[in-house]
Amino acid sequence: MLQASFRRIFTNQRLISLRKASSLSAARGRRAPIDVHPEVEDALATGKPVVALESTIITHGMPYPTSLEMAQSVERIVRSTGSIPATIAVIGGRIKIGLHPAELERLADQHSNPTAVKLSRRDIAAAIALKKDGGTTCCSTLIFAALAGIKVFATGGLGGVHRGGENTMDVSADLHELTRCPVGLVSAGVKSILDIRRTLEYLETLGVPVVSYAETHDFPAFYSGRSGFESPWRINDPRTAAQILHTHWQLGMSNGALFAVPIPAEYEAVGSALQEAVEQAVRESEEQNISNLGKAVTPWLLNRVGELTQGKSLASNIALVENTALVGGQIAVEYAKIAGDRHDQDQCYPVTGIRGKPDEPHSASDVASSGTTDDLKGQPLPNASLVVVGCAAVDITSQPLTDSDLGHQSTFPGKVSMSLGGVGRNIAEAAHRVLSSHSDESSAATLLVSLVGDDSFGRLLNEETRMLGMRTDGLIPVRGGRSSVCSLLLERSGGLRAGVADMDLVRNMDGHVAREFILAHKPKLLAVDGNLSPDTLKVVVSECLRNGVDVFFEPTSVIKSASILPAIAGNLDQLAWSPITFASPNLLELAHLYQQAQLLNLTSHDRWWQVLDSLGLGSKFRTDLDLLSRKEASSHDTSRGNLAFLVEKGVAQMAINLLPFFRHLVIKCGDLGVVVVMRFTGDDAADSPWSTESTNHHRRYVVSHSPTSGDTVVLQHFPAMQLPNNALVNTTGAGDSLVGALLAALVQSPKAFHSTISLQRTIDIAQHAALLSLQSPLAVSPLLSSLHGELSHQ
Repeated sequence: MLQASFRRIFTNQRLISLRKASSLSAARGRRAPIDVHPEVEDALATGKPVVALESTIITHGMPYPTSLEMAQSVERIVRSTGSIPATIAVIGGRIKIGLHPAELERLADQHSNPTAVKLSRRDIAAAIALKKDGGTTCCSTLIFAALAGIKVFATGGLGGVHRGGENTMDVSADLHELTRCPVGLVSAGVKSILDIRRTLEYLETLGVPVVSYAETHDFPAFYSGRSGFESPWRINDPRTAAQILHTHWQLGMSNGALFAVPIPAEYEAVGSALQEAVEQAVRESEEQNISNLGKAVTPWLLNRVGELTQGKSLASNIALVENTALVGGQIAVEYAKIAGDRHDQDQCYPVTGIRGKPDEPHSASDVASSGTTDDLKGQPLPNASLVVVGCAAVDITSQPLTDSDLGHQSTFPGKVSMSLGGVGRNIAEAAHRVLSSHSDESSAATLLVSLVGDDSFGRLLNEETRMLGMRTDGLIPVRGGRSSVCSLLLERSGGLRAGVADMDLVRNMDGHVAREFILAHKPKLLAVDGNLSPDTLKVVVSECLRNGVDVFFEPTSVIKSASILPAIAGNLDQLAWSPITFASPNLLELAHLYQQAQLLNLTSHDRWWQVLDSLGLGSKFRTDLDLLSRKEASSHDTSRGNLAFLVEKGVAQMAINLLPFFRHLVIKCGDLGVVVVMRFTGDDAADSPWSTESTNHHRRYVVSHSPTSGDTVVLQHFPAMQLPNNALVNTTGAGDSLVGALLAALVQSPKAFHSTISLQRTIDIAQHAALLSLQSPLAVSPLLSSLHGELSHQ
C-alpha cells in the first residue's frame, strides 16, 4: 500500500512539473527547429520569471535604428524587474526563444535584411520551410511562449476586429490564439486603428478574460488610457494578475488572459491628437483600398499615423511598450513566487533534438546496437564521439524549517526536492550542453552508459534525460533492480546532517556492458567515474587500450579514487605509455591515489622506475617549481595566499610520481584554481609546441625537457575565476561541470592540451562551466550551452 501511494504521489508530482515540458519535448522529438537561448533555458528550468516579447514590432513596427533601441530598452526594463526577457522570432528558418544581440540587430536592420516577414499562425510552417527570417506577431508569439511554458507576454497592442469587420470578416488571429494559449498577454489594449467595441464583444464570445490593469474599469485605446469602453474586471497590482494566471493553471484551463495597461499619464495629453491621425489614416486606407491588403494593413496604418503626427506617435508607441514590459516583468516575478511557494511551477527543460527508443531493450548488446537508430525517422544516429560510463542517480534532498526539529525521532515540516544526479550523468550532461549546437550530430555526440532500475526513479531518469536532448540508448533498465538514489538530510543552514546512498546497481555493473558500447561506437574519448567497481574498470580500460580509445578518469570521492589502480596495474607491463590518458582528482583524491599506489607497490614497479628516470627531472626543475610556488594563488584575492601548497604539501611531487599511470592530471584545487601536470613522450613530445617552450613564471608554468628520452613535463597553475559576490547557490555539480566541459573540449580538439594557447582556452572554458553551475540550483547549469561558441573557437 505504501509503495503504491508513493508511486501515485510521485507520478502526480512529475505530471505537474513536466506538463509544459512535454509539449516542447514532443516538438523537439519530432526534430522541430527550435532554439532556446541558454539564459532563458536556465530560467525555465529553475523556475525563474520569464517574459516573452514579440518581434513584429522590431521588423515591421518601427524604423531602424529606433526599432533596435526599443527592443534593447524593453529587454533592459524586463531585467530590471528580476525577470528574464525572451524575445521570440524566426531566423534562418529556426524558431528562436530568446535572442542574442546580433540576432536582434539582424531583425531590426530592415535595409540589410529587407526580406524578413510578418509571421502569424498560418505563416509559421512556410517561413520555416523556406528558411526565412520573420517577426512574430502576438498570435505566433503566444504559440511559442505557451510551447516553452512562459506564462507572461508583454507587447504594445493586441490585434482585433478591424473596422468594418462585420462585413469583411477581418479579425486578427491574435484573439483566437488567446483561447488556446495559457499565457497572460500584457498590452495597452488593442490597437486604436481597430474596432474596439466589437473586439471586446468577440473576446467575450471567445471566453477570454479582459482585465484593466488600472485605477478604473476603463479599457485603454493604445494611445489613450480611455477608449469609452470598460473591462469587466479591474486590478492594479501584479500579485493579483499572477493569481489569475495561476488559477487558470490550477483548473487546467487552456485559455490566456488580456491585461490592459493604459499608456503612461504623461503621454495621455497627446492621445486625442494622435487619435485624430488614426481616424484620418483609416479613412485613407479605405479610399485607397489599402484595407483590402490583409496583414499589410496594420503596418501601413501605423506608418501613416507616424507620418501624420510627425513622429509623435512613435514616441508614444515606445512609451507604452516599455510600460507593458515593466508591468509584464512584475507579473512574471509574482507568478514565479506563487508557483515556487506551491512547488508546482510549470518547469520546462528545452531539448536539442535526440531521442532514444521508447521501449528500451534489456541487454547491453541489444542497447548498443538498437540505440543507434532514430525511432522517429528510421535514420541511423551517428556514433558517439564521447562515451561516459558511470552513475546516473536521483538526488532527494530534505531540509527542515528549523534545526531543532532534527532532534525528534518523527517527521517534521520542511522542504523536499528531487533532481537528477550521479557523477557520470552530471559529466555527460555538462559535456552534452557544451558540445551541442543545432545539428543532430553534435546533439548525439555524447552517450551516457549506466544501469537504471525498472522503477519510478528509472523512468524519471529516462524521461528527464530525453528532455535534456540527450541520447537514452545507453540507459539500460535492469529488471528487479533499484535505481541509484542519494537521499540527503540537510540542516536549515544547508549543511549536510546525514545521508543514504544506494549505488549498488552501478557498482555491480558488468564491465562487458560498457565493452559493447566501446565496440559499437569506437569513441574518441571514454570517461569513467569512480562509482564503477575495480573489476568493471579493468574490463573498460583494457578494451579502450585495445581499441585506441583514450580514457578519462573522474575519481568521484577520496575512497573511490583508488578504484582505478587495479586497472592500471593490469596494463602497466603491456604499454610504453601511461594507461590512463586523463584524470581529474581534487587535492584530497590526489593524495589518496598516491598513497594507495604506494600500498599496492605500483611505485616499486619496474615500469614506474623507467618512466621516472626518463623524465630526467633535476635541480633546475625543482628551482623553477620553488619560484612558481611563491606566486600569489589569485590575482584578485590576496587572502588566498600563494602557491606554496605545490611544494609544502607535496602536490607537485605526488602528481609527477603518478605520471607513469596518468598522462595528464587536471587537479581541482577549489578556490586555489586548477593545476595541470602533463607528460609528453615519443611522437606526442615531438609534435607538441611544448617541446620548444621554457619555464615562464609570469604565465605560471614550469617546463622540463629530458635530454636523453626527449620527454617533456609541464606543470601549470590556472587561478580560479572570480565568483560574483553573493552568487553562490550550489556546489554539488561544479566539479562535474568542469570535467564535462573538459571532455567537450577534448572531443572537439583531441590535442587541446598540446600548446600553451589551446590549454589556456580549454581550462578557461572548464572553469567558466564550473562557475555557471556554482550559480545555479541545478547540478549542471543550463547556461553551459552558451559555452558552445567559446568551444568552436578552440
